[in-house]
Amino acid sequence: MSCSCTSSSTHDSLEQEVMDKINNHPCYSEGAHQHYARIHVAVAPACNIQCHYCNRKFDCSNESRPGVTSAKLSPEDAVKKVLYVGGEIQQLSVVGIAGPGDALANPAKTFETFRLLQEKAPDLKLCLSTNGLRLPEFIDEIVKYNVDHVTVTINSVDQSGEVGSKIYPWVHWNHKKVFGKEGAKILLEQQLKGIKMLVERGILVKANSVLIPGVNDKELPNVAKKLKELNVFLHNIMPLLSKEEFGTYYGLNGQRSASDQEVMEAQEACGMDMKLMSHCRQCRADAVGLIGEDRGDEFTPDLFKTMTWQALEDKYDMPSRAKKHEIIENWRAALEAANDRIKIEQASKEQLSSTGETKLVAVTTAGEGTINLHFGSATEFLIYEVGDKAIKFVMHRKVENAYCKGPEDCDGSYPIEEIKQTLKDVDLLLTEKIGDCPQGELKSINLISDDSYALQPIEKSVFEAAKKYFFADVQVEKELG
Repeated sequence: MSCSCTSSSTHDSLEQEVMDKINNHPCYSEGAHQHYARIHVAVAPACNIQCHYCNRKFDCSNESRPGVTSAKLSPEDAVKKVLYVGGEIQQLSVVGIAGPGDALANPAKTFETFRLLQEKAPDLKLCLSTNGLRLPEFIDEIVKYNVDHVTVTINSVDQSGEVGSKIYPWVHWNHKKVFGKEGAKILLEQQLKGIKMLVERGILVKANSVLIPGVNDKELPNVAKKLKELNVFLHNIMPLLSKEEFGTYYGLNGQRSASDQEVMEAQEACGMDMKLMSHCRQCRADAVGLIGEDRGDEFTPDLFKTMTWQALEDKYDMPSRAKKHEIIENWRAALEAANDRIKIEQASKEQLSSTGETKLVAVTTAGEGTINLHFGSATEFLIYEVGDKAIKFVMHRKVENAYCKGPEDCDGSYPIEEIKQTLKDVDLLLTEKIGDCPQGELKSINLISDDSYALQPIEKSVFEAAKKYFFADVQVEKELG
């Protein structure tokens, strides 16, 4: 007879508690990210470490590049903005503080913002992102203000500080700058201590790691192992973005960015140990809207700063928002039924394919779980790995420019080379609509494009199209066998 220290009912209740926390959180749930919106409020300008992938002149965020913000906000103005945006975008479900510096290097502003949000918008989930240096110091405040999602950027677990010193030139600790390996060791010690304290209090932790070729690429599997040991919920591996125009130390000193293929290799190496976040978009510190879109320019301070609290609370309209979320959940249930559970998270090739062969399929979408965006309008592509048995979501890939420049100039004259380079290892593209000219261009890199699945559920369409184009013989063999 086997024994357990927890009953099955306790385990089930804990599982349900976690599911409730992530269900409508677009960062923690891949299934939610096409349906629910988030907002980052830029109330935390100061930072207490220096990262070689960050440029303080452009406002720094430990969350990711670009991590910039158009304007810093006071706690009061930040909450006014949240109420205004939540009235306009009723699928808003999460508010986070991700900079532009470090949330916990600005504790007074951060926790005053959360206090006001608890009072004015109690239906929102609260998040913060931090480099972790001061995390142990503020655990009680994080619990007090019901911040139940915390992201910690951790790029190395090398105890010697050798790897960390190549990423962080200094940290500000005990009122002085500590440089090189010693600074990196202090940062790591505080990160691990803080993560352990968060997990012990039932707070979901997402760890961000920036993949820096030649610096920490071989170290990230060790990071994943340590995160699993600490019971971290999710690991997000982000590519270093180091263009010279960003003005970062890495960008100005020739450190190259990480490629899509390198990110996939790192995900494969780390996914053996940790549940991975594959849908990150490396958001700005003032991001607004669905993941993958940025509507921040629509919500300038002049719209909400002079409004009264009462007017903003009326605009926020919690009963109407609750109704919108109910509609979203009904749609998600319908999509899940249509997709028929064909997706496996972090599946191996053996789980995806009976032959070991898989293909990559790209999709254009404007959200809501369907193929509902024209190729010409796409600036990002969702990438799935597909076999004859199942599919898994791998990543998104962005391009700087859409193929079509606008309704007045959509003749296909825009260069398609960036898109071809981005999709060079992809086998099939599913899109709402694509013209003959771009179809021919994509065919030149052996990329099949198909718009016959327009407005259909993404996962079901990806699986069916892959079977049609690549695995028809396998299906016949199965039926005959």
